[in-house]
Amino acid sequence: MKSNSTPLIGILTASKSDGAIAGNGPLFIEIQKKLISLNGISFVFIPEEVETNYINGYSYSPEENCWKKGSFPLPDLVYNRIPFRSSEKDVKSQWLFAYLQEKKIPFFNPCFIDKYKLFQLLKKDSILRDYLPETILVQEQYELLDFLMKFGGIYLKPTQSSKGKGIVRLRLNGPSEIQLKGINKQDSYPSFTHFWEKWAEELFKKQYLAQEEILSAEYEGKRFDFRILAHGNQDDYTLTGVGIRLSQEQEITTHIPTGGRLLPYHLFQSNEHDEFFQTIISNIGKSLSSQFGYFGEFTIDAGLSKTGRYYIYEVNSKPMSFDETDIEERKIENLCRLFLQLIDESS
Repeated sequence: MKSNSTPLIGILTASKSDGAIAGNGPLFIEIQKKLISLNGISFVFIPEEVETNYINGYSYSPEENCWKKGSFPLPDLVYNRIPFRSSEKDVKSQWLFAYLQEKKIPFFNPCFIDKYKLFQLLKKDSILRDYLPETILVQEQYELLDFLMKFGGIYLKPTQSSKGKGIVRLRLNGPSEIQLKGINKQDSYPSFTHFWEKWAEELFKKQYLAQEEILSAEYEGKRFDFRILAHGNQDDYTLTGVGIRLSQEQEITTHIPTGGRLLPYHLFQSNEHDEFFQTIISNIGKSLSSQFGYFGEFTIDAGLSKTGRYYIYEVNSKPMSFDETDIEERKIENLCRLFLQLIDESS
């Protein structure tokens, strides 16, 4: 850390189509409050406002309860919270990432994760591969049909989406009928050919993967998932919190925005569950960081099958806020501790 200077954290986001600043405002405010208590400070900025030696951005003032525009020196660390995949891929963002690298400014959470690339990466790990549902990229009609015939039920997921968007489940019903179920849709097709004619364009346009359907363990007759939050700590990763998400009206996903219900982890806690979380967190964090650049935080969507086997479904690089206030508070603490730790290490 620079001597006699206040650690400065730049929180990177993007602008919406109307020009307004996007992102999780409440999270940014809580980070600023916590950093101030640790003698640090943060500001929020977008790639378009970066100049060669300074950045125009916004800093939150707790005393006045408002955001103030200002010019800031280059930060000691950048926390990537760009909320849109398209914004992260655009020319200005890519230039900024290269510029930060050139200036040796630590850059935290380099990118959104492509679901299929994630599967390929985790499969290389001898421990993690045992927890992965069988998965293929949707490329050929007959390959997908064989995959469906093998498992009887599969999930189709866009490789570049989050929050359960675009996910559908296919099941074989009888010798040839295909049943499709999504968050807000339900269809049946007399044969796989009929399904393919209707869906092929969408499957290729958004690049989907297919994943075997895992019959999930249930609580009160509903399937549940673990939502696991982890943060970097020294050269390893620690568990920040676990939430339980229970399906409700639809069982395709357990995400809260799509109708899932939240339950406290202590209702489910067991030594086996805790051991599973500890086993996977470190390996996932290290795999991601070695492949893409430093991941300081991530969430894991994981589950337990009816047969008692654990599965890793997804890893998210830019976690949504947790509805559990205790987990959210620990998240802010762990984030800010990690920011200062990384600045110390880079000085």
